[in-house]
Amino acid sequence: MRIVFLIALCCATCFTGTVFPSDPDTGPIVKQAFDAVGGEAKLLRLFRARETVNVSSDPDKKVPERVSVYEPPKYWWTGKNERVKDEAKPDEPAIFLVWAWTLGILKDPATKLEVIPEIVESNKPAIGLRVSGSVTPPMDIYFDKAESRIVRIDWRSDVHRFSDWKEVDGVKYPAKCIGFKKNSDKPWYFSEIIELERLSDLPADLKRR
Repeated sequence: MRIVFLIALCCATCFTGTVFPSDPDTGPIVKQAFDAVGGEAKLLRLFRARETVNVSSDPDKKVPERVSVYEPPKYWWTGKNERVKDEAKPDEPAIFLVWAWTLGILKDPATKLEVIPEIVESNKPAIGLRVSGSVTPPMDIYFDKAESRIVRIDWRSDVHRFSDWKEVDGVKYPAKCIGFKKNSDKPWYFSEIIELERLSDLPADLKRR
């Protein structure tokens, strides 16, 4: 009777998808990605960034700086303006990209991971993970095979390429990103983090929902 009960329990949990939420081969890739930026404990969870976002195809276009506070995936303030109005139906998909390049998405309990075929990015092999469960549609994240640093995210209709790695407070991060349209491979935005500061607490003039 005990054996029958255990078999039934295993079958039930398999149907819910809670026993094996991820491909077991993803474990080493995730660990190497964490180690490459300074370790899991150093991941950015709440931080302020002085940045520029040039939404155009001209990389030399002059744009003003802005200051954002990020706490992905739920919160993003530019100045005092809260950008994510409804976390259930996010109208700011960019916060999910921030969640991805800071690697926090890989730790979320709802995240399911699977290994996808390698690609060549910037003339170097890159290994890939498909992320689902915590993000819709699924997101493909690629890491430099030699250094385990994030180099590219394919999501929705765009390809996002990361570069110019810097370090602050023990964590490494890509300071530049260029977004390309999948259907044309033409750039449509250029973003750069000029200065980044890890925060231990939310600034007093900002409020969570």
